[in-house]
Amino acid sequence: MDTVLGLRERKKLGTRWALSDAALALALERGLNNVTREDIAERAGVSLRTFNNYFTGKYEAIAFRQVDRTRQSLAVFRERPVGEPLWTAITEAMLAPLEAEGASDMRPTHDELVVIRDLLSARDLRAALTRDLFADWVDAIAERTGTDPTRDMYPRLVTAVVRAVGETAMETYANADPPVPYTELLRRGLADVAAGLPER
Repeated sequence: MDTVLGLRERKKLGTRWALSDAALALALERGLNNVTREDIAERAGVSLRTFNNYFTGKYEAIAFRQVDRTRQSLAVFRERPVGEPLWTAITEAMLAPLEAEGASDMRPTHDELVVIRDLLSARDLRAALTRDLFADWVDAIAERTGTDPTRDMYPRLVTAVVRAVGETAMETYANADPPVPYTELLRRGLADVAAGLPER
């Protein structure tokens, strides 16, 4: 999808990612309570004014990475082969941006997991990840399955399940001992759903 963005849009996207990366790195180093907007701007090599042009605060900056991954996943999902099974298409689409970032083999340290658990419990961060994060997925799933995004429950149900798997995988990732890659948990969760959540 990035290939259709103009130079200006790509530059803005790059700045957003740089700020989000800086915010997350600082949070993992110091704890989010000890990170300010000024710190993030300095780490990213931009002015505070530039930071304020892109984000309302540090929580939104950190949440951006998930927002953009969801956007990327949707673009990949729309391009998956028409005859491909639905849950295969969803799985590959959800994993694509993470694998592009090289996250397949990334295992956090125990200290990083402490910070990640704090982030997941932060009300402001959850607020930044609003319900409309997956809104466009309803339309995309409806289009792929020949259902109506307004009248039919199916596309909304599938979207809700995808979101739930992502959140559950993240919570499991944050509490795993020993640490495991998030991508491994996400793939496993989606595979369980595709198999009909068999009894254990």
